[in-house]
Amino acid sequence: MSNKVTPVVTDSFEEVLHLITTAKEKTFNQINKTLLELYWSVGEYVSNKTNRNNWGKSTVEELSIFINNKHPEIKGFTPRNIWRMKQFYELYVDDEKLSPLVTELGWTNNLLIISSSKTREEREFYIILAIKNRYSKRELERVIDTGTFERVMLSDAKMSDQIKDLPQNSTGIFKDSYMLDFLDLPTNYKEKDLQSALVTNLKDFLLELGASFTFVGEKVRIEVGDSNFEADLLFYHRELQCLVVFELKTTKFEPSHLGQLNFYMEALDRDHKMPHENPTIGVLLCRSKNDEVVELALNRSISPTMVSEYETKLIPKELLRQRMN
Repeated sequence: MSNKVTPVVTDSFEEVLHLITTAKEKTFNQINKTLLELYWSVGEYVSNKTNRNNWGKSTVEELSIFINNKHPEIKGFTPRNIWRMKQFYELYVDDEKLSPLVTELGWTNNLLIISSSKTREEREFYIILAIKNRYSKRELERVIDTGTFERVMLSDAKMSDQIKDLPQNSTGIFKDSYMLDFLDLPTNYKEKDLQSALVTNLKDFLLELGASFTFVGEKVRIEVGDSNFEADLLFYHRELQCLVVFELKTTKFEPSHLGQLNFYMEALDRDHKMPHENPTIGVLLCRSKNDEVVELALNRSISPTMVSEYETKLIPKELLRQRMN
């Protein structure tokens, strides 16, 4: 008897497997939603009791002990967690936009966002981002710890008119600075070393860029006439439906850097862009930049270009908040 499975049968098996995995995911999502609704209800109850019946720390501790004695198999109702449920409810009860969204996140990710965000705008940013990208706890921690909200807000504030005028809305996509602390670069590295390290650590770089970025290639060959050129890194953004070309510079931004990037963007739009796709966006990734020089240089540029800097060590979030303010 042959143990080989024909392709047709294999396809049928894949369909069954897809049904199983879809059902498991649906079940998990329903369990999570039910659990969040329970925490919301407990938070609402405790909130009302503290406001009307003067429940305090000792009463909540007694409630935790009571639940544990009656049902020791039920976990998660420590005094600290019960106070978090109260905070969870009070934070979103009057927020018609965010209150239905928080049930799409796990409890751990909700707590991460609550404890790390200073404003409602920041909470909304991370809630939507976490839902959209299906971040794990580790991924969301990194996104928050690296100050993604502040870096995106800084980028949106400095976005050139050429990008704003594109048919696709690029708000919330790019960052004023990119955190590349995951790279193990030599002391005196060159652009080729930076490019190679980014490709080697592509998974981490894509997490830093955002889930909608898809890697196309490195040293992408561009032919113009009888001359050949190479773009450092080329990506495709599924949401913006356009190519995004990265040009790497290990030095401070100079206005002359824009000429090469603009040339690549023009060539990509002419020879590589599909008819249904939007115009290519360019990102000049420099070691550092002066915002006044960048602003003046982009005023004369006709191409949709971002100028960002990269950091190899984490920037304190408080410093990023000061820059944003």
